Amino acid sequence: MLEVVNPYDLKVIGAAPVSDWETIDAYLETADKLHRQRSAWLPAYERIKILKNAAKIMQERSDILAFQIANEGGKPLVDARIEVQRAIDGVNLCIKELSHLTGREIPMDLTKGGAGRMAFSTREPIGPVVAVSAFNHPLNLIVHQVAPAVAVGCPVIVKPADDTPLSCIAFVEILHEAGLPEEWCRYVCCDIPTAEKLVTDTRVAFFSFIGSAKVGWMLRSKLSPGTRCALEHGGAAPVIVDEDADIDRMLPELVKGGFYHSGQVCVSVQRIFAPKGQAHSIATLLAAASKKLTVGNALDEETDCGPLIRATEVARVADWVDEAKASGGEILSGGEQLGKTTYAPTVIYNPSDEATISRNEIFGPAICVYGYDTFNEAISRANNLPFAFQASVFTQSLASSMHAVQNLDASAVMVNDHTAFRVDWMPFAGRGQSGHGVGGIGYTMHEMTQEKMAVIKL
Repeated sequence: MLEVVNPYDLKVIGAAPVSDWETIDAYLETADKLHRQRSAWLPAYERIKILKNAAKIMQERSDILAFQIANEGGKPLVDARIEVQRAIDGVNLCIKELSHLTGREIPMDLTKGGAGRMAFSTREPIGPVVAVSAFNHPLNLIVHQVAPAVAVGCPVIVKPADDTPLSCIAFVEILHEAGLPEEWCRYVCCDIPTAEKLVTDTRVAFFSFIGSAKVGWMLRSKLSPGTRCALEHGGAAPVIVDEDADIDRMLPELVKGGFYHSGQVCVSVQRIFAPKGQAHSIATLLAAASKKLTVGNALDEETDCGPLIRATEVARVADWVDEAKASGGEILSGGEQLGKTTYAPTVIYNPSDEATISRNEIFGPAICVYGYDTFNEAISRANNLPFAFQASVFTQSLASSMHAVQNLDASAVMVNDHTAFRVDWMPFAGRGQSGHGVGGIGYTMHEMTQEKMAVIKL
């Protein structure tokens, strides 16, 4: 059994069964047979009924699910409750998106050679899906990877993060309770070699991964020929502050975007570029706001920032902050470990652009503020990394906002909002080393299907 602990006090809160290869191999074989036997495919109306039932059960158990997220993942209860509602909305969104998952007519008589024919396309499930998930949104990420597969009719096997398997297990069991036959959706907890064997098996049609770039790209390089994939990694999200930005409105957005879930978000605010004459003042105001945040057990209602997922992550964050200080950065708040798995919300002014924290995703409660001379210089520095996910700009100028939108290397640019903003029906994707493919419920459903065309000679 895999023991699960509360990351704040490290007390055991549950356990998850560990699967061996023999068990996983049988799951894969069943998934492969289900896909190959078209008569066994679940019709859309049955899948819709199952998803409706699942959403209803989740709503009834929303408090239990929120407690589970906070208990195993360390996300404060106020945010865990929001995650549950997003997960419920995500399941319902799968139902809505099914009506948009359509084929099209393809004109044939554009040339003489195609004349006398008509053609149309349909979309079919791609086949067995294997999903490997992350810890930071232990319910909603599972919904994003599993519910689209169920919606389009793909058998799915999901491996949750070792730190947070209980929310995944709860969702899979809810699907079964809602009417989905067990063989259509399984969860597995296993060691790394067994997980790699699962992911790279020839029977896997689609691989969905959320986690570190190092692991994601490594697994992609080992996929069997023909296996499609979607990888969601992280970045070091940049924010550009224009000279005319509304500072009072901006500050709470940056605090939320940087310290939400203690910075353990792939698009968390990390690098803020502000005009040199304002940068220190903005950093000081952010530091003052960060000092008001309550760090503690995620199960306490007053907690703003919970623990990091593991003690080793606290040690890593501390090392990066110490290096930033040594590089010339000024620690305006935080910069200290508070407990085995807690680190104070930290604001650093003007660390070196070559510091680790300036060049890599911190995935912890630390924000850096840098001064710039020109707006274009800020854009250039923001773009100077192999990672590119979401970015933002704060300005009251239409010209500046459009200049940032056009020139920032990002898949999404938020104007007067923090970098971590997301709704679950929008495209969500990393560029460069930040990922591959496009997430978001509808986009994932499209990726998990393939087009088939019929050409009829009249």
